[in-house]
Amino acid sequence: MFSIADKIVLGMAGVRFLSANIEFTAAMLMLKYGSVETAFKINAVLALIGPTALLTVTSLGLLGLSGKVSLMGMSVIITGVALIFIGINKL
Repeated sequence: MFSIADKIVLGMAGVRFLSANIEFTAAMLMLKYGSVETAFKINAVLALIGPTALLTVTSLGLLGLSGKVSLMGMSVIITGVALIFIGINKL
């Protein structure tokens, strides 16, 4: 179905598939237990998964771009990612 020549892309997609499966499993557990308290605890665990997946996929992407993007371009990308995390932590 898909022909993936780049292992970086395969890794990025794999991390996203894993993240999606964890999110789906968490949603099913929330429905199974049917309790706001339990759903809140499950959601608290998911708060760790999302940023970890974002950081991992972004790191893989930067690794794949390292030879193709100028130093200035790479610093702009890294600054953008840093600003995302600063924005998330300030909320």
